[in-house]
Amino acid sequence: MPEIGKMLVIMGAVIVLLGLALWTGFGAGWLGRLPGDIRIERGHSAFYFPIVTCIIISIVVSLLLSFFRR
Repeated sequence: MPEIGKMLVIMGAVIVLLGLALWTGFGAGWLGRLPGDIRIERGHSAFYFPIVTCIIISIVVSLLLSFFRR
């Protein structure tokens, strides 16, 4: 049980730090606006799917989790 508690505390701290970084505007310039992100605007409607941003976030989270598992 102590391992699960330690992992939850570390994941919570990472989420808080990521939230603070995004709140201060760290990723405002490039996060969600990478080449390959899909954006379609027609008239008064818009569709936006940040696929490349999702892939990069997935890779970073996977690397962090694999690092903390060791």
